[in-house]
Amino acid sequence: MQDLTLKSSTLRTARAAGTLILPPAAVALVRDRQVDKGDVREAARIAGLMAVKKTPELLPHCHPLPILNTDIDVQCTPTGLAITATVCTLAATGVEMEALTAVSIAALCAYDMLKPHVPQEQMRISELRLLEKTGGQSQFHRRLARPVSAAVIVLSDTVASGRKPDTAGRAVQTALQSAGFDPVAYEVLPDEPERLAPCLKTHLERSVSVIATVGGTGLGPRDRTVETVRPLLTLEVPGLMEAARSFGQARTPYAMLSRGIAGFSGNTLIVTFPGSRRGAEETVAALLPGLIHLLDVFHGARHRGGYGEGNS
Repeated sequence: MQDLTLKSSTLRTARAAGTLILPPAAVALVRDRQVDKGDVREAARIAGLMAVKKTPELLPHCHPLPILNTDIDVQCTPTGLAITATVCTLAATGVEMEALTAVSIAALCAYDMLKPHVPQEQMRISELRLLEKTGGQSQFHRRLARPVSAAVIVLSDTVASGRKPDTAGRAVQTALQSAGFDPVAYEVLPDEPERLAPCLKTHLERSVSVIATVGGTGLGPRDRTVETVRPLLTLEVPGLMEAARSFGQARTPYAMLSRGIAGFSGNTLIVTFPGSRRGAEETVAALLPGLIHLLDVFHGARHRGGYGEGNS
């Protein structure tokens, strides 16, 4: 199964459809509830509901999901039964297969009930398809509409001294590059505010769009990144790090200890990442959809006259 541990849970829906082709006489039997085995439309609807819950048991790569709502609709048409299924979940993966499975099983249920009345050559399940889906990457994009610049600044005494390789900063750099940031500068500094402050100011003077610091957000005596960044912020965006801590807390009880902050310094967004690789990866996974949306909107607003000027 696909690893979903770094994917965000969002509200996701999927709508699928299919058709059971029938001769007109069979459609009339269904409409008039004259089929020997009972009400075809209602039985097919119930079968579809059951199929949604059974999908992970039938398809080996499907994850068990909390199904929040399912609607199965079976309608008679001049040429057969039109079946649609809408499924809703709050999860880290979509419900397309649940919706498609619901339609398939509903159609098979109707087929089975009509076998005694209709020659098999006159019945056909057709046009099984996904109509639409919402949520996840299809709705909340994880790649910029156009490239913007970024800088990754790693704060670590051990990395700066060469005693260990950097993995957290490189993970953030790779994630930003994959999301369309270009160029992405990278440098390593010791945990020293007097080194970080001028480095930040240099990038601010260069009008880098996003500065990501990595490390120094904990509670250790040399963790001073937050104290160095905060005076530079002209507009804090607390929701970014609240989302990151919430995402991380669902995976480790230590995420609450991060003191990371985020906000704008002029036209540059500064985000402070934790120094562990896992913490950095979880933070970038949590932030990327919101970060992409924020930057796309921000740069569009700035292009039309500046951030916060007459834009609502």
